[in-house]
Amino acid sequence: MKFLHTMIRVKDIEKSLKFYTEVLDMELDHQKRLEDCTLYFLNDKEKTCQIELTYNDETPEEGYNIGSGFGHFAFAVESLEKFSKKLSDLGYEYLYAPFDLNGKGSKIAFIQDPDGYEIELIEKVVW
Repeated sequence: MKFLHTMIRVKDIEKSLKFYTEVLDMELDHQKRLEDCTLYFLNDKEKTCQIELTYNDETPEEGYNIGSGFGHFAFAVESLEKFSKKLSDLGYEYLYAPFDLNGKGSKIAFIQDPDGYEIELIEKVVW
């Protein structure tokens, strides 16, 4: 069995596509129109992770309730220092700024996408 993707519903597809492609360097693989929505499939650069953004024709004006069961997505970054500059240049801010996770040099930080989904960024120390 192979894990294929995670789906999230989004309120503003243009903002979401911009965020995932510009901030997280994901690439739009394909989209599919269904009867009441359009599905946008994005891959990471290595094509090992895919997120499906679902944009419903009838989206609640206030957006979607994320709920208490969902935690976050996690992405590896080479350098949180470089990512911080990119994030700032694109006009986004951290939810939780980078911090040392374990005292051995690995760092993590959190951001949120336009719908409030949390994303953990992990810079691991290479031994």
